[in-house]
Amino acid sequence: MSPSATQLRVGVVQFAPQIGRVAQNIDRAREICLRLQPDSLDLLCLPEMIFSVPNQPREGYVFSDADAITPYLEEPRTGPTSRFCAELAVRLRCYVMAGYPERLAPHEVQKCTTPEGEAVHQVGANSAVVYGPDGQCIAGYRKTNLFSIDKPWAKPGTGFLTLDLPSPLNRVTLAICNDLNPDGPWTLDGPYEVADHCIATKTNLLVLLNAWLDSGADDDSDEDWETLHYWAMRLRPLYIKDEKHHPPNQKADAAGGGRIITVICNRCGEENGKTFAGTSSVFDMRQDRGKPLLHSAMGRLQEDVQIWKV
Repeated sequence: MSPSATQLRVGVVQFAPQIGRVAQNIDRAREICLRLQPDSLDLLCLPEMIFSVPNQPREGYVFSDADAITPYLEEPRTGPTSRFCAELAVRLRCYVMAGYPERLAPHEVQKCTTPEGEAVHQVGANSAVVYGPDGQCIAGYRKTNLFSIDKPWAKPGTGFLTLDLPSPLNRVTLAICNDLNPDGPWTLDGPYEVADHCIATKTNLLVLLNAWLDSGADDDSDEDWETLHYWAMRLRPLYIKDEKHHPPNQKADAAGGGRIITVICNRCGEENGKTFAGTSSVFDMRQDRGKPLLHSAMGRLQEDVQIWKV
């Protein structure tokens, strides 16, 4: 695994998938990863629903209803995203995770009404899959805090996923995009659901798989700094010590020492008039530091695989 006990090597794949071309998108990701050598990293991440963009003129990965998403739903463990992750994990001898639209088992499919009175048909889930170096599925996760465009077809998850993996990964928490945003009002006091979960579980590594839109600010900059600032603000308890989030009698986990490495893997490119932020990044967040340390960030338009050693 890692050449030293303290060095963590995480890779992110950032690219712009083509509308309605799932197989071609997988081929593109495979091509980007060709230069990666076995045993060169511990974890490789791909963004939210990265291969399954629609061929209808909608916004981003938007699917208006159950009928629109159904042709793109994948069976867990046997669908194209799962097969790709398993293949890559074996070749690189590392862990691989990626987002995909999961097909619900027949007993899970249901029609229901939202609190706002909207009728929805839950046929899938906005999910992620994790594969180990032996090509076996380690875990699956379903997005918990659904975005408005997920709600017409997706069943929400029941909480963020935390895994205990071999060193140097250790305790890893996985979330997807809008999981950063609470379902309701937000102020500087919170809620900070993802951050609080990481603190409670003594997470060492937080991974967010995103399809986050560009902020539109400072468009002459290679990185979307407003989006970077937003992501960091949503994780404020990880680097701001206060009695609410870090009680005086709360001891930092011995393995992490109050330090949480945060990896955000986002897609880039334009789709139907919408621009994605790219700017995949890694933060080093430590209690008592008072501010997040941005270790590195990719450009808004950069299509590549980046390996970060922390």
